[in-house]
Amino acid sequence: MSNKEVKAVLKSAREAIRNKEYKEALKHCKAVLKQEKNNYNAWVFIGLAAAELDQPDQAKGAYKKAIELEPNQLLAWQGLANLYEKPNQTDVKGDLADVYRKLLELYESGDKQKWYDVCNKLVDLYHQEKKYLKVAETWQKLIQMKQEEGAEKAELHQLWKKMIQLLKDSTQTQDNKTEQSLLTAFEHAVNSADPVPGEDHQNLYKDFIQCLSKFPHESARLEKACNDMMALYPSASYPLEVLCLHFVQSGTLSEEALQYISKLLEMDASSGPGIIGFGVKCLQEKKYKEAINSLTEGLQKTSQCPAAWHYLAEAQMKIHKHRDAVQSCNQALEALGTPEGPSLQWKNLILRLKAEALIKIADADAAEEAIKALEQIVDASSDPVVLAVRGQAYLNKGLLDQASKISQELLLSHPDLAESHALEGFIHYSQKNYEQAERSFLNAIERKAETAEYHQYLGLTYWFMSDETKKDKGKALTQFLKAAKLDSYLGSVFCYLGNYYRDVAGDKSRARGCYKKAFELDGTDEESGTAAVDLSVELGDMDTALSILNEVTQKASPGTAKWAWLHRGLYYLRTDQPSKAVADLQAALRADPKDSNCWESLGEAYLSRGSYATALKSFRRASELNPGLVYSIYRAAAIEQILGKYENAIATYKEILKKTEDYVPALKGLGECYLMLSRAALDDYLDRKAVDYIELALEFFTRATKHRPDVSCLWKLLGDTCTSVHVISPTKVNVQVQGSLLGKNADKQMLEKSELLILGGRCYGRALKLMALPSIWCDLGINYYRQAEHLTAVGTDTNEISELLEKSLQCIKKAVRLDSKNHLYWNALGVVASCSAIGNYALAQHSFIKSVQAEQIQAHEAFKIAQSLDPSYLLCWIGQAFVAEKVGSYDTMDLFRHTTELGMHTEGAKGYAHWVCSTLQDKSNRNTELYRYNIVEMNAIPAAQVVLTKYTERNPDDASAFTMLGYLSEYLHLKRQAADAYERAAALLKDSEDTEKYYTAMQNYGRSLCALGQCDKAIEVYTSTPLTEFDGIVGKALAYFKKGLLQESTKAYEKALSVAESEQDKAHILTALAIIEYKQNKVDAAKTLLFKCSLKEPSTESLKALCTLGLVKQDATLATAALKELLKHEKGDDGIYERCLIASAVYALQGKNVAVQREISRVIHRNPDNPALWSLLSRLVPLYASRKAKGGARAGNITHVLDLNHGKEALLNIAVNQLAAGCHMLEDKKNNPLKNIQKAIHLCPDNPAAWAVLMAACHAENTIVCLNNTQPKQTDLEMTLVSTISAKTGESNLPRNYIQTLEDWCLCQAITSLEEAGKLSEAEALCTKGLKSYPDHPALFLLLRQVQCQQLLQSHKELPDNVLEELRKTVMASSTSVAAWQWLAKVYQSQRMMVGAEMCYRKSLQLASQQGSWHGKLSSLLRLAMLALEVCMANVSNDHWPSLVHEATTEALKLTPCPLATLLQALLQYNRKMGARETRRMLERVVYQPGNPETIVSVARWYLLRHLHAKDDYELIDVLIENAKANGDVRVLELNEKLSSSA
Repeated sequence: MSNKEVKAVLKSAREAIRNKEYKEALKHCKAVLKQEKNNYNAWVFIGLAAAELDQPDQAKGAYKKAIELEPNQLLAWQGLANLYEKPNQTDVKGDLADVYRKLLELYESGDKQKWYDVCNKLVDLYHQEKKYLKVAETWQKLIQMKQEEGAEKAELHQLWKKMIQLLKDSTQTQDNKTEQSLLTAFEHAVNSADPVPGEDHQNLYKDFIQCLSKFPHESARLEKACNDMMALYPSASYPLEVLCLHFVQSGTLSEEALQYISKLLEMDASSGPGIIGFGVKCLQEKKYKEAINSLTEGLQKTSQCPAAWHYLAEAQMKIHKHRDAVQSCNQALEALGTPEGPSLQWKNLILRLKAEALIKIADADAAEEAIKALEQIVDASSDPVVLAVRGQAYLNKGLLDQASKISQELLLSHPDLAESHALEGFIHYSQKNYEQAERSFLNAIERKAETAEYHQYLGLTYWFMSDETKKDKGKALTQFLKAAKLDSYLGSVFCYLGNYYRDVAGDKSRARGCYKKAFELDGTDEESGTAAVDLSVELGDMDTALSILNEVTQKASPGTAKWAWLHRGLYYLRTDQPSKAVADLQAALRADPKDSNCWESLGEAYLSRGSYATALKSFRRASELNPGLVYSIYRAAAIEQILGKYENAIATYKEILKKTEDYVPALKGLGECYLMLSRAALDDYLDRKAVDYIELALEFFTRATKHRPDVSCLWKLLGDTCTSVHVISPTKVNVQVQGSLLGKNADKQMLEKSELLILGGRCYGRALKLMALPSIWCDLGINYYRQAEHLTAVGTDTNEISELLEKSLQCIKKAVRLDSKNHLYWNALGVVASCSAIGNYALAQHSFIKSVQAEQIQAHEAFKIAQSLDPSYLLCWIGQAFVAEKVGSYDTMDLFRHTTELGMHTEGAKGYAHWVCSTLQDKSNRNTELYRYNIVEMNAIPAAQVVLTKYTERNPDDASAFTMLGYLSEYLHLKRQAADAYERAAALLKDSEDTEKYYTAMQNYGRSLCALGQCDKAIEVYTSTPLTEFDGIVGKALAYFKKGLLQESTKAYEKALSVAESEQDKAHILTALAIIEYKQNKVDAAKTLLFKCSLKEPSTESLKALCTLGLVKQDATLATAALKELLKHEKGDDGIYERCLIASAVYALQGKNVAVQREISRVIHRNPDNPALWSLLSRLVPLYASRKAKGGARAGNITHVLDLNHGKEALLNIAVNQLAAGCHMLEDKKNNPLKNIQKAIHLCPDNPAAWAVLMAACHAENTIVCLNNTQPKQTDLEMTLVSTISAKTGESNLPRNYIQTLEDWCLCQAITSLEEAGKLSEAEALCTKGLKSYPDHPALFLLLRQVQCQQLLQSHKELPDNVLEELRKTVMASSTSVAAWQWLAKVYQSQRMMVGAEMCYRKSLQLASQQGSWHGKLSSLLRLAMLALEVCMANVSNDHWPSLVHEATTEALKLTPCPLATLLQALLQYNRKMGARETRRMLERVVYQPGNPETIVSVARWYLLRHLHAKDDYELIDVLIENAKANGDVRVLELNEKLSSSA
């Protein structure tokens, strides 16, 4: 290839590159290189193309090859530079710098602009690599080139500024050449700036000065630059600030420096450097506090000045703020960074100062930190002072050997150094070698007498030295005074001076001054602060004490200054400011939460404030922290006593007495608790309980007086306790009292009421001798009054009574004279003066008037004022009730009721009972609002009965109260209590002159005996009194009737008929005579009498009796006619239950079972709040509407909610309904028949019906668990329950036919249970035993045959025809029993006599239909369908059986949505067409229908699984298996495993 062709190919390559066809270009270049291997342009083009094709290695090789060929040609170098500049090229910066330098050589003589561009690139590259020296050199060369070209001043100025920007980060490199280049650039930039002065020039000067300040060796240059800038900009503070910091950092403040500082502060008073400089000046002048303030303020503005932090630490050390000094040293070290040169010297100084501060803190951790600080000091081992400091650090840390070693070395090497002897002294002092310490400190003082610390420790040495120096502290005082003179900030010295003046000199005033000074110097010195406060209090200067405490608490952060908070809190507690005391003591506890004494003080503060609950917690916390604090335990008990928690208080007091038997406050507290409990018992009329408490109170008060007979309050409390028995009946008061209290040697002696009252008077007398208080005089007077009251009640000599009353009057007058403003004393005086034995009514009136503090106030106004003062005060309400009674107000009864709610009082109790009885006797007011409110809504009858019971216990001789109690008890059906009350009333009236009241009481007693069933006694009572009035004769007639003396009863009723005045009474007697005729089986005579009642003005009772007679005699016509007549005459709510019951019975007699339930529901709809109606509905639903048994259970629940008195019957009815509805424990573990009947038996264990229902519930539960293949829980109960029911029926007064029916049913149920449990021999024995008692009992005979047949069937042999015939005859004997025909069908079925079984089931179905038994019809249909399905499953080819299955299940489904019927239809379909879709649909309906019993669902699931496996429908199989797992169907899961494995 010729040259021309080569050029043409290269031209083509250039065109290809221009057109970005780089591969084509490579081909052209390679073609050229085949001819000319050293063609420069070809290699350059290859490098360019390869670079564009992202082949850097090939491009680099090509460029280098070209450079080898022509090293001074630009193209290859430019291409190589472009290649290296690409962003994907890494680690080529060094090569790129070489390329740039070569390009600079090539451009230097040629294109200047390209030279500048390359130069800029090279500088940027050096700057990125932080090669600042090369940056400076290259940039200076660029500036030089510009200067040679004659560049303008402004351009050169910008270049110098650019150089400053490039080198500004070089100050950290410590390269002198670079530094000089930077400073040169600043100088040129400053000199070339325009205009001057100007803002840019000023900022540039600032940067220049700032840069110079970073180079300590350029101080002269810095001062010159600052002065030059100040000359140009006299108002600028920056150069002055830099100079100030420079002088501070240099460590000396010359006159010139002080002038600069003053000038700066004049210019800017808030300048940080100026303030720092002023602070250093104050430090030099020994104005330490001003120095600290100034340095702290300055450093807040200019924090990066290590020297200033050092000066601050030095100032803090001077005033002994050692911890602050440590923090300042740490700040200095942080600002110092990594020191070099002069900064290293600063570091050593700061570390040494930090170590000295840490040593002064004087704890092991600080000493360890001090040692670490000293280890950082350069050449520390050569400085003896630093070694001495290290020795002190070792000493503080407890490393005595190392400290001693350093001390010995220093004494040998530097014997004239004061620090050497001081260290030796510190070591001896720590070891209590005071003589050696004295010598060492004297040596140290000899060498450095101006050190206050040495004088201080010498003084301490003298203070603790020996017994002689302890007595004479003169030497110590001298040294302490010298130390205080040398260092007026040394607080500990002033503290010891305070100790000297307080303990030795006895000068409290001067001691307080020293302590105060010590505390002012060191606010953390609790000893000085506490002593200053205590001495101020002793000197009576509370203002000074409070000012100290206030100052400390204001400055204190949370959790500190405990002593100050505690002292101020105790001060507030003493001055009765409990709220402030609480706040301060809480603050003290934040500092030390485990201070038991502080908790105790806080408890006292809370108690003073009235916060009893929190006070109790505080005292308990104190006792927890320190169980030995008996006082805290006592105060806790006392608070519980105040809060009325007497039982808790008693337990706590007893705990105290276990530790300290003679702790009198605990004995007193125990006595007070028992006294308060006795008063509460007396208020509740629990007299015997009160007597027990009084005895205990006397015991503990007596023990207390043994230890402290000089305490008046103990004797007063004894008097109160003895006097408190005045309200109790004398028969109940027998109290044991310790012989010491009676002045006898006997251990204990039993006292009666009179003796106890006398003892109370003696105790009050003893209390008066010790302290003659008016309250005790009044108590003594009341005691005498109570003694007189008791003697009056028992009928003692009137002279003695008069003497006691006179004493009482004089004592209370004495109390009034001592305190005439106390209304209680006036009131007591009025009561005593108004008693009949004294009769000074004028004095009484005057006293009462003074008591109420008014002139002529009306009674109700006085009571009204009393109520407004204390709304819960009982007596004022009783007074209001008396006033209302007097004026005939309607509010009387309500007022008396309110008194019984407030508390128990004899007048209130009897008054309320009287009004309740009066209201009840008025039969005409039953429908009034007043009756409904006062009697019904206020639950008046039981409330009155309760308070009257308490009244009669306290007043056993009030006949009228016992009569009312009997009357109220009769209303509450408390027959025994009524009889006892009437008997007591009759006994009290027996010897009275009012014979009419006695006869009435006896009639009441006879009536109550008759109600109790004690007819003989009732007849005797009635016979003992002449009976002339209607009520008495009728009562006697009723007693004869209940006793069975019908002739005598008839005569009595006929006598009553002759004296009866009203037609109503006559009708009632005729009804009673009709009942007697019926009892004698004279039905016609009974009807005649009842019709006779109906002819005139028929009474509801006679109509009810006539209707009942029709029901008993199965005479529907008579019963219906009587019911219609009854409904005409009796309307409204009265007798609604009886009318509903009779109407339901009539419907039942007519065979209208649905009407029975509907009638009761209709009446309930009108009277939904009547529990008796709900109870009736719950009782009748299982009998006449068993399909609605769940509703019957709900009715029972409503009964229970409406009236708890029906609770026993309601629970029984609920259980029966739940049994009828098929409920069981697996459905609901809490609400099921078994649980409910157990509750019913618990409430009423004597009801035999409840035990019978329990037997049925157990049988039902056992049946359910058998269906679920689990073991029954209620086993072997049959015989126990039968015997229990037999015993309960024997004890009851139930009708004989009811008892017989109940026992028969229980016997049959027990036999059935035994049979189902497989206990056939026991069942047979029980049948045989029953037949012996009742040989003609068909049900028992049938059961016997069933048991015997079951034994034969277990042998798996065919039954002979004669046996089957015998069984058929037995069933025919009980031909009306549905269950009997079903059992016979099962027997036939077991013998494969399917047609015979079908006929038996059809017979049972027919009987159930005739009897209207829904359950019987449903069970017969289902059994018939199962019989037919069994035949179908045996694949018998007969269309009769499938149609029978379909027919029976369809009829069952008409009766109810029965899941079993649905299952049987599905199984029939499965038997017909196993694989049909309809089969799956019917089985799925059973399986997935919510609410279906699991026993039925499990069977359907089993067959459905077989169907799905036959169809290989695995998706539905998975769904079914999940359902089985969710319901725990193990049988289906096992079947699935078998079918899956076989598949």
